[in-house]
Amino acid sequence: MKAINPTSGELIRTYEAHSEKGAEKIINSVDKAWQSWRSVPFRNRSALMLNMASLLRSERDRLALLITLEMGKVLRESKAEIEKCAWVCEYYAENAESFLQNEPISTEFKQSYISFQPLGTILAVMPWNFPFWQVFRFAAPTLMAGNTVVLKHASNVPGCALAIEELFREAGFPDNAFRSLLIDGKKVESLIAHPAIKAVTLTGSTPAGRSVASAAGRWLKKSVLELGGSDPYLILEDANLDEAARICAASRLLNAGQSCIAAKRFIVIESIFDEFSRRFTTRMKEAVYGDPCHEETTLGPMARRELRDELHDQVIASVKQGAVILTGGMIPDQTGAFYPPTILSKVKPGMPAYQEELFGPVAALISARNEKQAVEIANDTSFGLGAAVFTRDVERGRWLAEEKLQAGSCFVNDMVKSDPRLPFGGINESGFGRELSVFGIREFVNIKTVAIR
Repeated sequence: MKAINPTSGELIRTYEAHSEKGAEKIINSVDKAWQSWRSVPFRNRSALMLNMASLLRSERDRLALLITLEMGKVLRESKAEIEKCAWVCEYYAENAESFLQNEPISTEFKQSYISFQPLGTILAVMPWNFPFWQVFRFAAPTLMAGNTVVLKHASNVPGCALAIEELFREAGFPDNAFRSLLIDGKKVESLIAHPAIKAVTLTGSTPAGRSVASAAGRWLKKSVLELGGSDPYLILEDANLDEAARICAASRLLNAGQSCIAAKRFIVIESIFDEFSRRFTTRMKEAVYGDPCHEETTLGPMARRELRDELHDQVIASVKQGAVILTGGMIPDQTGAFYPPTILSKVKPGMPAYQEELFGPVAALISARNEKQAVEIANDTSFGLGAAVFTRDVERGRWLAEEKLQAGSCFVNDMVKSDPRLPFGGINESGFGRELSVFGIREFVNIKTVAIR
């Protein structure tokens, strides 16, 4: 299993993949660890999770560099990712016990209540774009709930996968409470089928989600899926255009545009379309792309060349169908998987830029006659992960976010983002189930009724 630097194209390191027997041994070890971990008191679990938060912060620079070298994220963003992992560890260390305390229910019984009990060993199939955060936002609540974890990470970030396993060990968790498997993605179904695996979570593409959901259904195991998105951002006629352009550009370029909740479709009321386009283009052009380890760089390479080439194919296909490039749109003549900030205007239904997820620094500008049509365009997608609306009328924005936009997370006058305190997940082809907050920790527990006459 090879880790390739997307900035230089050079081999970082080759890792030996686990054999089928090796993977079997690890899963059985993790399941055995669960038998004792499930009974560890919350105060003890919390102490270990706080150790983890402290360890992440003390090792931030080393871990951030590993992220940047393996998948190309700008170094300052990698450092912010590690800090966010420490935050989610602290959040569940402080709140897990109250989230999972017994809930009394008034019935005709002498006593009746709901108890939340761990399920066992949970399989996590995780992506490369946020190689630490995606894992920790699942692992922190799952471990605090008394479950154990087997991680199948993306094949291009094996160093991150093994580093996370070692961090849990260094923080004082039992040796087999969290283990990483270096295996090919084609073997995930056999992992799901393993009797010791009680549930599975996946963050990834919609096709990957279908495959995992199918296998989980076949073996009757709980699954949570956080999949792709084509997040619409509505810019209404009364929006603060400078603020909207700044936030929209930041959301589109974060992590080189490789985020499921990045802004992707910008739906602008036609009366302000030209002015917003001008300001948005200026903001996008301000990005400095280059070596992600350099301080002045604001846009690193994409994670792999083939992903960059697939994105460019989507741009070219959209242009052939009538889209117009306002900036970017050309593969730079340099080493690495770089792609420039790109804006496509005159985007219409049927184009890849309208119908598909653009997983890279490419923005689709779409004109709408009025608010009603803007909402119709926003909801004209198979996805449903996030959405945002920009308006000076906060009540108008709140109503649109709550009542009209069809997505799991809807923001007003800000970019869509994840937060340990708020539930996160999508609808439709963006998946099902929720991560984070009280809802996330309750996904992988047995919600048990206890009644006593």
